[in-house]
Amino acid sequence: MTAQRLSGKPVAEQIRARTTQLVENLKRDGFSAKIAVILATDNEATAWYVRSIERAASQQGVDPQVLRMPEATQEELVARILELNEDETVHGIILQTPLPQGVDPAALVQLINPAKDIDGANPLSLGRLTVGQPAFAPATARSVIEILEHYDIPLAGQHVAVVGRSAVVGKPLTQLLLQRDATVSICHSRTTNLAQFTKTAAVTVMAVGRANLLGGQDVSDSSVVIDVGTNVDEQGQLVGDVHAASVQPKVRALSPVPGGVGTVTTALLILHTVQAASKVCESIMWRGEPMTIGR
Repeated sequence: MTAQRLSGKPVAEQIRARTTQLVENLKRDGFSAKIAVILATDNEATAWYVRSIERAASQQGVDPQVLRMPEATQEELVARILELNEDETVHGIILQTPLPQGVDPAALVQLINPAKDIDGANPLSLGRLTVGQPAFAPATARSVIEILEHYDIPLAGQHVAVVGRSAVVGKPLTQLLLQRDATVSICHSRTTNLAQFTKTAAVTVMAVGRANLLGGQDVSDSSVVIDVGTNVDEQGQLVGDVHAASVQPKVRALSPVPGGVGTVTTALLILHTVQAASKVCESIMWRGEPMTIGR
């Protein structure tokens, strides 16, 4: 048996098409969207990721603003976030990690206006997801849902094992799955006998950050496996949390690393920005206020 390859490419293309339509609607109303990324590190891998956001935004007609603040202090970052919150031309804010030593990221993300929190960093966003109120989920968590729905993987009534409990993937993904009537087991790196959950799950999502944690002995032939992990192996290659060589011949479907969840994430960040701008546009149109570009 050869597992179906759950590529992220067609999913991202579908999301970009949705974004394009929303951008056209905004332009029709004399409105534009802007995403602001605070970059407070010289880390080249992080800089590359931010450049990919810039390119994706520009290609979709969204204005990217990257605020480069290497060695910024807590006070400087606080001031910049509050400034972006008040800036009516900015609709999406990302506080990119890692941050300078001595900076408290937990305190900073709490300052991001939830209406502009396009990557679900503010704990208020997770709280709203938990009680079913509108909020932007972290893009990586939502990417998992987008892939499953694109490939018509049923969730309602199904057992889903989420392996990983981070605030970026595991916890928000659990809420998104519950909203779709899945039965969710939340596992992690310290779960005893992990295979008892993953072998019985219709869908397993690996989001621990430990290379090759899930092997062929841990899955059934009816399983769908989504690999969120991004790890570098001893040969310097990017690998996931799934030992693909042993899992792929056994399961029904598997998302690749690279080429899976990560491919969808950037497209969702741009979509979230445009959705945030659309809400502002609708509010202004409803109030009958004059429209100006970038508001």
